[in-house]
Amino acid sequence: MSVAFEVSQPAGPIHVLERAVYRGPHVYGPIPMVRIRVDLGALEAWPSNTLEGFNAALLGALPGLAGHACSLRRAGGFVERLNQGTWFGHVVEHVAIELQARAGLGVSKGKTRSVKGRAGVYDILFEYAEEEVGLLAGRFALQLAHGLLPAKLRGLVGLELLSREPALEPFTADAAVERLRRLERRRGLGPTTGSIVAEAKRRGIPVMRLDEQSLVQLGWGRHQQRIRASITGRTSFVGVDTASNKDLTKTLLAQSGIPVPRGAVVRSADEAIKEARRLVGPVVVKPLDGNHGRGVTTNLVDDEGIRRAFVVAAAISPRVVVEQHFDGNDHRLLVVNGELVAVAERVPAHVMGDGKRTIAELIDEVNRDPRRGDGHEKMLTRIKVDALVKSLLAAHGLSLDDVPAAGQRVLLRNTANLSTGGTAVDRTDDIHPDNACIAVRAAMTLGLDIAGIDFMCPDISKSCREIGGGVVEVNAAPGFRMHLEPSEGRSRPVAPAVVRMLFPSGETGRIPIFAVTGTNGKSTTARMLAHILRQEGRSVGLTTTSGVYVNSELVMKADASGPRSARMVLRDPMVEAAVFEVARGGLLREGLAFDSCDVGAVTNIAPDHLGVKGVDTVQDLAWVKSVVVENVAPSGVSVLNADDVLVARMRRRAGGSPAFFSLRGGETMPAFLREHIERGGLAVVREASGAGGEIVVHQDGRRRPLMRAGEIPATLGGLAEFNVQNALAAAGMAIGGGASLQTVRLALATFGASYEQNPGRLNIFDGHGFRVIMDYAHNPAGLVALRDLLVKLRPTYRRQIGMVCVPGDRRDEDLRAMGEIAAHTFDEIVLREDPGRRGRAEGEIIALMAEGAQRAGAPAHRIHRVPDELAAAEACMSMARPGDLVVLTPTEVDEMWRHVLAFSATNRPEEIPPPEILRPGASKPEIPAIYAETPASWVRHA
Repeated sequence: MSVAFEVSQPAGPIHVLERAVYRGPHVYGPIPMVRIRVDLGALEAWPSNTLEGFNAALLGALPGLAGHACSLRRAGGFVERLNQGTWFGHVVEHVAIELQARAGLGVSKGKTRSVKGRAGVYDILFEYAEEEVGLLAGRFALQLAHGLLPAKLRGLVGLELLSREPALEPFTADAAVERLRRLERRRGLGPTTGSIVAEAKRRGIPVMRLDEQSLVQLGWGRHQQRIRASITGRTSFVGVDTASNKDLTKTLLAQSGIPVPRGAVVRSADEAIKEARRLVGPVVVKPLDGNHGRGVTTNLVDDEGIRRAFVVAAAISPRVVVEQHFDGNDHRLLVVNGELVAVAERVPAHVMGDGKRTIAELIDEVNRDPRRGDGHEKMLTRIKVDALVKSLLAAHGLSLDDVPAAGQRVLLRNTANLSTGGTAVDRTDDIHPDNACIAVRAAMTLGLDIAGIDFMCPDISKSCREIGGGVVEVNAAPGFRMHLEPSEGRSRPVAPAVVRMLFPSGETGRIPIFAVTGTNGKSTTARMLAHILRQEGRSVGLTTTSGVYVNSELVMKADASGPRSARMVLRDPMVEAAVFEVARGGLLREGLAFDSCDVGAVTNIAPDHLGVKGVDTVQDLAWVKSVVVENVAPSGVSVLNADDVLVARMRRRAGGSPAFFSLRGGETMPAFLREHIERGGLAVVREASGAGGEIVVHQDGRRRPLMRAGEIPATLGGLAEFNVQNALAAAGMAIGGGASLQTVRLALATFGASYEQNPGRLNIFDGHGFRVIMDYAHNPAGLVALRDLLVKLRPTYRRQIGMVCVPGDRRDEDLRAMGEIAAHTFDEIVLREDPGRRGRAEGEIIALMAEGAQRAGAPAHRIHRVPDELAAAEACMSMARPGDLVVLTPTEVDEMWRHVLAFSATNRPEEIPPPEILRPGASKPEIPAIYAETPASWVRHA
């Protein structure tokens, strides 16, 4: 999870303020990036061309910076910017990129932006390949550039926010690069897994890493496949178990007519010697269930050698195989899905003498090859000098201190495994068809989808049935290193065969993704859409502010409108289509959970959360929300609110094909929408008529009525205009995603305002002699929309009693506006606190809302202050009498609904007289009957 940390009170010229890791498309771009916010302090007055010696020292430390194109888009562009004068943050961006590039991570993109309204504060953004490596690269980039500054400008605070890796002593560019390489080796994917992941990405198949090792999910939901190295979700456990038993493997292969060496399993050295004598000729001794060539000794001819080999093998497995030694070269044949895809001849670890250097020195020289690393981290493995190497040298009368003659080949291992320092020569084009057929049949005999066949023969280009040799072992989970980067010969891209097996015929493993964002209406629109998709018979994953759902089952209760919850749905193997409510917080924190969606929608943009995280205006908010539709796939649809100017403007940068929804159908339709319809574009509009109007779909030049708005239960007969609008958005998204009008009609006709179907959104309860409406109207725009409905309901009810609250992280003016709107909505106002208060002092939220209510003319004795949420609800319901309407705006929706159901009228204090209502402009309190008409001043917009 990406977390933004903050530090107050800068203590030095350069201060790291916060960091974030974007895993998906975000407000700054479509690729994963690290963002570091820094305050340059005094350094803001010192661009690079004013820092004597800085540019030369920087290029001396990292010469590769000379090739950076920067914004000039040509090699050397960054150097030109340095010489012209650029700021420290921009320098750090390029250093972070170059450090990662030198570490072999292949990143190249970045950008640096000044933070609006904060002089000297910059957001440094740069691409990363692995999160922790990217953050460490950012820390090292700051340290490196800072160390080149004049002493008077030095001072760096807050690096611990980026990485807690041990400090480098001394700090140099080379040491930083090496540390990044080491961290990448710990955190990155190995060659086999990495090659499959790269091929999946090339094919447009989504990739999700599931652990810190090599467990990776390819594809989403129901279409997902999983891999760990070359083990796939389809790999047979029986096949793997059989392959790990070398004796059983050999028996099964022999029964299928596949040439294998004769041999037996033994449990003692004496048994091993006895079996070797029976076989006649050289033998191989190896552990029954070993791997990577560990414990294997070949070409044994004497009893003492067999005895020593048994001890080595028995250290790995108590059961040891003694078998006939096949003369010839060691080959690895890779079979994927019944197809031979690569052949490599494996050469045991060795050195070639030059008549000058010792064997130890020659080994050191071989290990300096940059392709060699520890274990499986690189394409080749360093040769490790251990007891086996020394023993083999001694058997040939040599030691590490001997100097072999020029051209003399000194064998260091009996086995040819890459894991012990061996090398590989590609022989894919040389293999005889008989040998290829044998390898395929061996893999299929064991039931392995991916198998590495160890094959010994003198000449792979000739049939082993004629010249001798055959299969000596079958390996599940074979490594791809030797095929991807052989020491000699062509590289064989074997990963495509694996991906083709998992995703044949061009399949991408994707499920349809529907993403909806906006200020208000997101949850209801998402739930309506999920209901429509379920009507089609799909298994639907849904995320909303109330939780994660798979079909109708709540699988996690939480505010699930962020990327972590979306990833949970994408990992679920039941899900066939995903509907995501996308909130502003997750977009700013780490971006989207997906690279693109099939249908994206923006419901509206209204003032909310302003003044938080650099989002100060509704234009800023629109910029954040537009990320969803900007990342709609080219073949997808962006559904926009034509009645909201800020949303309608997003059509210029939205992905896919634009579609619109509007409450202003018919003659009041906006001109651009009319032109869109005339061009055959998709639009879902409400045309004026009774019962809330008629919903009409325009598509491909056709006008098709969908249904009357009043037929949707959630609209309360068409009176709840905000739910009419939500239904338009949901219908537009569903139709844009391929749903039929009949399906949409049937689904919307069964979507109500019940707590079970749409918790916290216009839920109605009539069990106490008065009506209770529970609705999550948590911002001024939401309360205005609710107020517009209550105005229409006013003649039906004696009084309207409302509980009002707003989260504490909103601006003061937003809190006052909530009070003012409440004053123009409710006869009795109960103000409560947000449970978390989000930085506000106790009582501050209520005080600001009360100030707004009084400013709007609400009498003080009609404003009740009850900080606790449930107590406030109790107060509202206790005031209510038959014919009243109580409106509750909860934070904890489920708990509030339970409280409503459990309320008992007997709890109502009898000594409280029926409240008096003071209408605006009235000279004295009065108890109204049913309002015949609502005074204009009472319903004006705040």
